[in-house]
Amino acid sequence: MVEAQIPRRDVVVLGSTGSIGTQALDLCRRHPDRFRVVGLTAGGGNRDLFERQVAEFAPAVHGLGEEASTDAAAHPCDVVLNGITGAVGLRPTLAALEAGTTLALANKESLIIGGPLVRDRARPGQIVPVDSEHSAIAQSLRAGTRGEVRRLVLTASGGPFRGRSRADLASVTPAEALAHPNFAMGKVITTNSATLVNKGLEVIEAHLLFDVSMEAIDVVVHPQQLIHSMVEFVDGAVVAQLGLPTMLVPIALGLGWPDRVPDAETPIDWAKAADWRFEPVDDDAFPAVRLAREAGTAGGTAPAAYNAANEVCVEAFHDGRLPFTGIVDVVADVMSRVAGTHDVPSEGALTVDDVLDADAGARDLALHLIGQTSS
Repeated sequence: MVEAQIPRRDVVVLGSTGSIGTQALDLCRRHPDRFRVVGLTAGGGNRDLFERQVAEFAPAVHGLGEEASTDAAAHPCDVVLNGITGAVGLRPTLAALEAGTTLALANKESLIIGGPLVRDRARPGQIVPVDSEHSAIAQSLRAGTRGEVRRLVLTASGGPFRGRSRADLASVTPAEALAHPNFAMGKVITTNSATLVNKGLEVIEAHLLFDVSMEAIDVVVHPQQLIHSMVEFVDGAVVAQLGLPTMLVPIALGLGWPDRVPDAETPIDWAKAADWRFEPVDDDAFPAVRLAREAGTAGGTAPAAYNAANEVCVEAFHDGRLPFTGIVDVVADVMSRVAGTHDVPSEGALTVDDVLDADAGARDLALHLIGQTSS
């Protein structure tokens, strides 16, 4: 079959030295007829790699830091890939949306904390999810209309501590938390996968991306991570997207949506025997998903507080100031103390300042609580 000629797209990659960014650049490198890199930014943690990337791709715009990323996100192009980690990705996300550019979104935090602020600025179809779970849902939704959807099912690997009790988790080390069974990711995302905070964030993200109620989004543990997520339709049919546990297909679709990039990933070898398992989430050992549902249901700035407190706690855990179980315990404490303060101001819609104020307040409170815990 002859492949239709697809115009080459100009791409800006934010977070180019991270896991998502480096894989995206590899795809661009392998498909120069499909993608041209016109912008690169990074946080500055790996300057040598960034300089090599700039020398190789010679982008029109490049720079280090949040301001550079926000400026690059507004640069004329076809696709902005936001591969930044954390709340710092909010302003670049808004800049890309305001520029009218397709946003390939791997920075889930900007949608989660921005909520309606982000959704109100996005035109239909402008945000293409790059999380493997949400990419899987977007692909599966092609099988039916939105009115035919009964529920979404997000799959989770269970992380490196699947099957352990809460008591077993009290003494785990940062090195153990970073030993994800399937994916090689950055410190924050890998730790979030170990606590299942990442899956909690993904529940909120799915609610916002696909306009499905929190009650209609389930999470199931699937250790093999070959089914990336599923959509259940009203007639009982379930459509799932399957593939190897890598990010190459979601990244390629993010850059090329709705078109697929040939040979982005190696297909599953169906000639090899394999057992697939599905298990419920252990809410006692891993309460992060339940807590995220509460934050997503509260809305307003509650998701921003949840995410901010967690980012502070992850750093404290890796610095030796907080035990592993203390991460979600402190997040829960922060959420309980700021409950009822998340309403959108009566004079108008949620603003960037509202979100950043809630973010800063949650960080300060989390630091205070961590100090009490470690003293």
